[in-house]
Amino acid sequence: MIGSVQRAMRLLESVAEHEYGAPAKQLARETGLALPTAYHLLRTLVHEGYLRRDKGLFFLGEAAERLSSSGAEQKRRSTVVEALAHWRDLIGVPVYYAQYRNGEIEVLCVSDSPGNPAVEEWADFRETGHAHAIGQCLLAQLDDEARRDHLDRYPVQSITPYTVRDGHSLLRRLERTARMEPVTERQEYALGTVCAAIPITLGNAAATMAISLPAHQADRLLAATQQLQEEIGRLMGTLAISISI
Repeated sequence: MIGSVQRAMRLLESVAEHEYGAPAKQLARETGLALPTAYHLLRTLVHEGYLRRDKGLFFLGEAAERLSSSGAEQKRRSTVVEALAHWRDLIGVPVYYAQYRNGEIEVLCVSDSPGNPAVEEWADFRETGHAHAIGQCLLAQLDDEARRDHLDRYPVQSITPYTVRDGHSLLRRLERTARMEPVTERQEYALGTVCAAIPITLGNAAATMAISLPAHQADRLLAATQQLQEEIGRLMGTLAISISI
């Protein structure tokens, strides 16, 4: 163990407990450090940006706040990962989480298993949003202008015999999709695979949770989708912030 590191961490923890700052003498007393040692470590932490000093009081600095922010973000990501893994095991399907961000389809998390593998991304997910359930679900949540902008950048192309044939047909399909209605596709992106995607409300952001199944298990798709919807509903309060990753 490196004693100076341990002592510095104790000082950081002590400062964090004082919203309105604390003087060196109080921090030394709370951490059981000799005052000269506390002063030396506090100056070092200030120099490195982990603390700041104002009128004789010490506060957490920008470097410590960045660590705190990163830790909170990791915790939110962990919540999503754990939820997807739970649903994967409960329903027996791969589970995906995706968002539409900065004009792009982004699959942010996938939870699968050897017995229930995820769909292989054999054609770029961002460029083929018209073909897979995730992309169709996200596009259905966009306004008309954003939807057309996406399709101008990534035109509809047939990648399997079942893919929608043209942009006009796709737009008609998306316009008929109810706002919170799940989207399903059967072998439009990958032969031998059926998928469903459930829209997620994130303020103005478009997001979705999705599942996939081998085509020979297509009769499970509806029930599995309904089960995932119910599970999302149970955890939505917990996930509301966490899925904004």
